[in-house]
Amino acid sequence: MPVSLVSPPPERSLAIAQARRELIDGESPRARGAACIDSWIARSWQRCIEAGRRPQQRVSFEPVSRSHSCDIAERNRALIAVARPVIERLSRAIADTRYFAILTDAEGIVVDVGNLPDGTDTASRCARDIGRVGVDLSERAIGTSAIGTALAEQESVWLHGGEHFFDDTSVYSCAGAPLFGPQGDCIGMLDLTGVQVVERPELRHLAALSARSIENTLVMREPCELLLHLAWPGSPAGEASEGLLCIDAGGSVIGANAAARQMLHQPLARNTQPLHFNDLFALPLHMMFDAARRADAVLEVPLWSGLRVQVRPQAGGRGGAVAAPAVDARPRLRDVETALIRKAVADARGNVAEAARALGISRATVYRKLWRGRPAGAPD
Repeated sequence: MPVSLVSPPPERSLAIAQARRELIDGESPRARGAACIDSWIARSWQRCIEAGRRPQQRVSFEPVSRSHSCDIAERNRALIAVARPVIERLSRAIADTRYFAILTDAEGIVVDVGNLPDGTDTASRCARDIGRVGVDLSERAIGTSAIGTALAEQESVWLHGGEHFFDDTSVYSCAGAPLFGPQGDCIGMLDLTGVQVVERPELRHLAALSARSIENTLVMREPCELLLHLAWPGSPAGEASEGLLCIDAGGSVIGANAAARQMLHQPLARNTQPLHFNDLFALPLHMMFDAARRADAVLEVPLWSGLRVQVRPQAGGRGGAVAAPAVDARPRLRDVETALIRKAVADARGNVAEAARALGISRATVYRKLWRGRPAGAPD
């Protein structure tokens, strides 16, 4: 059964109202007010003010043109297909709360919607206003909301009631999380919204977790030769914490999920030379292809940073077989030798003298052999 509606604590409502008077109406600051509002809400309010908006303006939830909507649907076909099962799961999880899920593109245009609450009351009509494919829910169209703010800030957010800029949108409560594609660019956002409902800040976590699930599926569907599953040694495997890295036949990194970008501290940069496997891992690429052929192999691999990660290589999405890398996949003595030296340096936490002593060779030999096997542009 749906839960009964309740108002937020009086002190929270008063603090929001005071923040609006201070930040929107220009009233002199008081003890509590703007301080209780998250900084990203204040920034969104400021953007609305700078655009010449006033809270009393009417908000019209109009869809874009039919042709534009069709173009958007076509461009986001892969995202919609991957997100649909997640939205269906979300709809079951939040069915008794009168919240519903909305998927938008990177511009804030609705491309898919979960199950809307039934009814003919005002709340149901307000839900239908925004729960339509093609409606523009960006900040420029409806002011401060979880959708526009998550896209602007590129992080998960929660807004309730008067934290929205316009009076017309103060009936909504919403959690939002941005969605990032395999190349690291923002491709849309996932929103959980209710109308005149109980405040549920915990939905911010649910939205963020569901967004990561969509992103991971997109990465796993990215055509590549190797899909590397990354984890810290000893850490339990889990969808939210597992890094995913897509490698092409030549060793270039062509896709990654958020966890991999954070673990490796190497986001995919636009308009720069592609990041290579050898820029990250102190191990020859062909060894990773060999491990992928063994299917269940899990390697503990040193990074150039001195850290180690567990890697489970998997054949990529090109025909189901592990393709040969662009270089000769047969182990060469010099490659194995270089890999052992790199490992010794990593074990010594970058101390070349200590690594040389462990290997029984001179420091000059270590430097010479490392330089010989080091990829162009690798960090020092």
